[in-house]
Amino acid sequence: MTVHALEAARRLAPRFAARAAEHDRDGSFPVDDFRDLREAGLFGLMVPRELGGLGASFAEYAAVATELARGNGATALVFNMHASVTGALGAVTQELAEALGVPAEALAARDRLLAAAAQGSWYAVAMSERGAGARLSQLSTVYEATDEGWHLKGSKTFCSGAGHADGYLVAARSAADQSVVSQFLVPASPAGLTVEPTWDALGMRATSSHDLHLDVTVPTDRLLGGVEGLALVVAQLMPHWLVASYAAVYVGVARAAIGAAAEHLNARNLAGLPAVRARLGRADAATAAAQLVVAEAARRVDDAPGDAETNRWVWRAKLLAGTTAAEVAASVLEAAGTSATRRGHPLERLYRDARCGSLHPATSDVCADWLGIAALGGDPDRDGSAPRW
Repeated sequence: MTVHALEAARRLAPRFAARAAEHDRDGSFPVDDFRDLREAGLFGLMVPRELGGLGASFAEYAAVATELARGNGATALVFNMHASVTGALGAVTQELAEALGVPAEALAARDRLLAAAAQGSWYAVAMSERGAGARLSQLSTVYEATDEGWHLKGSKTFCSGAGHADGYLVAARSAADQSVVSQFLVPASPAGLTVEPTWDALGMRATSSHDLHLDVTVPTDRLLGGVEGLALVVAQLMPHWLVASYAAVYVGVARAAIGAAAEHLNARNLAGLPAVRARLGRADAATAAAQLVVAEAARRVDDAPGDAETNRWVWRAKLLAGTTAAEVAASVLEAAGTSATRRGHPLERLYRDARCGSLHPATSDVCADWLGIAALGGDPDRDGSAPRW
């Protein structure tokens, strides 16, 4: 266990919680939270030690993310995006790089991005698009080679941290061959990159998940992997960073809801009601079960990433974390009563935040469909009602 990181997350969570109501009310980005994350060195959580990072495993990331989410789920959700970028980049071993045909200069460029993260840079993800969601094969953003590097043009939505990150992982399709999907790390500074403030949502209001419009040219070394067409391959090899990393966040949100409910009930002398205690008991058991599934999925990711059984645990973790968070928050809110539904009450915010867990890709319905197909002996990639990527 990366003890320093977990202790830092536990230390920061109360600070995040103290700021959460204001950011939720205003829909403002928690700038101070990210300053705290930078100062604690957590932007380097998934960066290999030889590049100045903490070299955490996926299981260690999950433990840290859960603690951060107990403070503010929105902050943990944006941090999850940065961890996904750095975690996926850091997981490309020399053996995997050779198998994928990644040239040495691309690995050197990758190492520069990871070293920058260890020094305090953080990255957002610009993948989803209106009408396509996060399905890489359906994207409309395109790129083409130029004399200066790569030109990207298109629009992204649900880009958490938009306007605040130091760079954006952008997925795009080749203008020359629409079946080729690649990813680029676009700096936040170039002309032609604009943020459109569109995020005014039910929950996770402090994520600044605005639209991002791109008409930019980036240097050649900003093509991740240095080889076109790797995005779909990496998605198949590392679906945990696209799916299960959310799960740890929503376990933390569920835990925060139970804690807020207990504080509210004790303060109003309602803890003596058996029905109230039973609700909290069921919530605790359900959250503990979801956390165990997330931990098992994370353990398997560390031991056998991309394995078929590992991936089934990834879908289970995403499904259970999302549905459990929503059900737990709804139940404890009902136990707390009408006074807890007022704007500004922690449970009211946590109820809305928890409701978002099932909606992240892959949604709970899609995860359940994939798991059902696998249980019936089918192939989710071939037999699913929705394309996986």
